[in-house]
Order: sequence, then structure tokens, then C-alpha cells
Amino acid sequence: MRMQRLTLSFMGLIFLASSALAVEETNSALAEVLNFRQYNENFASSGQPTVDQFQTIKDNGFERIVYIAFTNGNAVPDEDQIVKGLGMEYMQVPVDFGNPLPSDFYAFADSVQRDTGKKTLLHCAVNARATAFSFLYRVIYDDVAVIDAKADMNTVWQPNAVWRDFIFEVLAQNGKSPECPTCDWTPPPPRNQ
Repeated sequence: MRMQRLTLSFMGLIFLASSALAVEETNSALAEVLNFRQYNENFASSGQPTVDQFQTIKDNGFERIVYIAFTNGNAVPDEDQIVKGLGMEYMQVPVDFGNPLPSDFYAFADSVQRDTGKKTLLHCAVNARATAFSFLYRVIYDDVAVIDAKADMNTVWQPNAVWRDFIFEVLAQNGKSPECPTCDWTPPPPRNQ
């Protein structure tokens, strides 16, 4: 009986330790991509990759790139043509950082849901939009616990009030709560202060 309890306790510790590390380790080449985060074998997010990094992304088995920003200061000209030239699928959902819409998220999610086995990199300029969309996708479609997905998002940023409210709205539309024991949804102070 004591041995069974010890075995169960040990297995519980292993489970807790593995679930605490929701973002998987990445190889050094992918780690060079701005704010790269690997969530599981088929899904990652990042900031803007360089032209050369798209080849590295392809070499690491990615088959689909989803860009969720408008053209930004560090955007790669003709990114769509570069990505398609490497044999990967490309999609862009222009998401206004100051006004993200649930329909933006669902356009992204619908494309991923059409082929969940396709290794996908979701990116934006710095991985703020992309980690928020990743948080939502993982919680809604992959049943990742809010506490784990929020901790992963916080490795890049703490959402401001606009993005917090957007996240709450999409979660509510899907019958999910943003609450968790250690989740702090307090927006950071504005940058100019």
C-alpha cells in the first residue's frame, strides 16, 4: 500500500513538472527567430522572421505560415512569395493591434482547423498578437489549461486592456473562463509613463 502511494505520488510529480513546461524546448536555429515559442510538435508562434529564417523554419518541418499583422516596420517584402517559393502554405489575417476582432481570430482558427496535422508557425511583428491568438487557440481547441497558456503568453508580454478584453470576449463566446489561481490580467501601465 505504501509503495503504491509512493508510486502515485512520484507519477503526480512527473505530471506536474511536465505540465509546468508548456512551451517546448526549441533547437538553436529556431531560437534565433524573434520571440519564438514552440507549443507542441505542430504549433509555434514568433515575431517577424528574417528572409533566411524562413528557410530555417521550412528545414524544421513547418508547412504553413500564418501572418497576423499588417505590413510593419520589420516586415519582409514579398513574404508570401518567399514562403510559397519554399513550398509552404501562406495565409495573412491583418489584425489591427489597437482593435483586434473575434472574426480575426476565427479566420486564423478556421484555417488551422482545416488541417490540424500541418505544422504551423503563427507570427506577427513581435509575437504579442500571435501569443494572444495562440493562447486562445490552445485553450479553446487544444484544451490547454488557462494557467499554462497564460504563463506561456506572459513569457512574451502581459496583454494591455484592449487585448485582455478581446481575449475575454473570445473565451466567453466559447464558454471558457479566463480565471485561474495565479492569472493576473491587470494591464501593464501605458509605455509613455
